[in-house]
Amino acid sequence: MENLSLHLLRSFRPKQWLKNLALYAALVFSGFFFYQADGQTPYVITVSFAFIIFCLLTSSIYLINDLIDIESDRKHPFKKNRPLASGKLPVPIAVFSVVTLLALVFFLSLSLPIFFKILILAYFVLQLLYSTRLKQYAIFDIIAIALGFLIRVYAGAVVVDLHMNVWFLLTVVSVSLFMAVGKRQSERTLLSNNHVEFARKSLDKYSQRLLDQYTAMFATSTWLTYAIFTFQSYTGSVNLLYEKFPTLYFVLPKTLQSQKLLMLTLPFVIVGVMRYLQLVYEENKGEAPEDILLKDRTLLTTVFLWFVAVIFVIYA
Repeated sequence: MENLSLHLLRSFRPKQWLKNLALYAALVFSGFFFYQADGQTPYVITVSFAFIIFCLLTSSIYLINDLIDIESDRKHPFKKNRPLASGKLPVPIAVFSVVTLLALVFFLSLSLPIFFKILILAYFVLQLLYSTRLKQYAIFDIIAIALGFLIRVYAGAVVVDLHMNVWFLLTVVSVSLFMAVGKRQSERTLLSNNHVEFARKSLDKYSQRLLDQYTAMFATSTWLTYAIFTFQSYTGSVNLLYEKFPTLYFVLPKTLQSQKLLMLTLPFVIVGVMRYLQLVYEENKGEAPEDILLKDRTLLTTVFLWFVAVIFVIYA
């Protein structure tokens, strides 16, 4: 029974829950992370509740995907070790788990806004389409992955009714497209190196040259859209400088006097993009972005420093 529970947990893919942290994006950059209206639940608690719902939802979708792909996964050099494909997790238990998870998602989301419920349904339908159809079609498979991230960000925003900057949304789209292309890049390389026939029809449509072009395009748009977002973002930190250190602030040259202090976080994003490209091209590690983030010290440190810098500039 213990082994069965572990295999079921593996099928839930808890590492993939990192992607659901996108729900916090709008809350962090809005400046309302610690906000609580009179008599209301703190924003961060509400978004955390939505995060849990999305973790349950995504786990159910991963199980559905494994059920659909069980035969093709058995022929894959790496996916054949998944609990369902290897036979370690019985199909009836997987089906029961899917029904249970979706029921939990339904009941837990009843107290949340209607637009959040709509986004949950949209995400579920999108992932079903991706698992059954879209992942077999080049370009559409990558766009579907990007839409999944965008829905997560919107879900985190609507659950507490926050506004989002259009350049921030473009940054989210660029990052998700960048990681999706990197995933296809590494998957194609790994299968080619192992002389395995492509399981996805879409991979046949991606030549190495085309994927290189896509990677360069979305890597550039990732840091550029984030740069424009930070250049247009004003923070309250400059007011603290005026109040706390007026003399120090005014002795600075005008070149260094700016209300757009969020742009100080841009170097971390550029370094992160460069490191991710290095891992994809030099080490073929882009197939599982969540593993890269957890295991690569350089990228993990860069993301941590970026997050600390963002929190400091917005909330210091």
